[in-house]
Amino acid sequence: MISTHPYTQLTPERVMDAIEAQGFVCDARIFPLNSYENRVYQVGIEDQQPLIAKFYRPGRWSREAIQEEHDFLLELQSEDLPVVAPIAVNGQTLFFSDPFFFALFPRRGGQAPELSSDDDLELLGRWLGRLHQVGANSAFRHRPRIQGAADMALAGEQVLRSGLMPIDYHASYESLATALTDWAGKLYRPDDVHTLRLHGDLHPGNLLLRDDTLYMVDFDDCVQGPAMQDIWMLLSGPEQEQRQQLLVIKEGYEMFRPFPQHELALMEVLRSLRVMKYAAWLCSRWDDPAFPAAFPWLDSHRFWSEHIIMLREQLAALQEGPLSMLQY
Repeated sequence: MISTHPYTQLTPERVMDAIEAQGFVCDARIFPLNSYENRVYQVGIEDQQPLIAKFYRPGRWSREAIQEEHDFLLELQSEDLPVVAPIAVNGQTLFFSDPFFFALFPRRGGQAPELSSDDDLELLGRWLGRLHQVGANSAFRHRPRIQGAADMALAGEQVLRSGLMPIDYHASYESLATALTDWAGKLYRPDDVHTLRLHGDLHPGNLLLRDDTLYMVDFDDCVQGPAMQDIWMLLSGPEQEQRQQLLVIKEGYEMFRPFPQHELALMEVLRSLRVMKYAAWLCSRWDDPAFPAAFPWLDSHRFWSEHIIMLREQLAALQEGPLSMLQY
């Protein structure tokens, strides 16, 4: 069957035409980069450094929501934070080539940092403190706001509607999703949570170390939410290691703003939400030909069995309350 997904229309010729319409001259060297949600390319430019062209998934974000991402990046850049902001052409950073919004970025090479290093963690804590200081200056109007239980309920519906989960797992999944949503509703009350503009998806894969500068990249999921959302994903390893990592991040963070100690109790809600949203994201993108090719195991019994085990672990973590390692 021939796919009618919009990304099948995004040929190299269309990419070059869109970029050249902004005044650049492409040299026909186009390299796709690792991105599934959007399509991202390194594009050679005659007599200049290559550019990074990001073509946003049609229908995911409104023009206003994408512009808020760009404006946030430009604001962070103006405060000398290590982010990669979009390139402006005639005062604009967001362009349109039907049906795609797209943006151009300078190329930044580098490598993933060693988060086992206290120096890197302390530096990251400082950058986070500064990012959140800027993020607290105003609020997003068009970006999502983390809602906790409502977000979990939506993720559960997306999974069950997709038809990708084997039927024999439905009962277990529905029971766990309901229990997790109920606990999230008790522990995460959106009206009581102080929110600010966040990166939203700050896992180690979205960090880039170049010439002793630690860049925070890919703000595609920037969101209005609690500061802890940008902190918990940086922790890894056994409990004692995570405690030490958190202490080092806190030390750097508090050079610029108080550490959100009171939000530690939200960590397992945020972790549970990410587990559920990841599965829902895969299911909701199955019509994109790139997803069955990259994630062929999604409709397998093994994947859903492991996913349900993870949900059970998260339910136990929510029932047990904040981890003892975080009580300091």
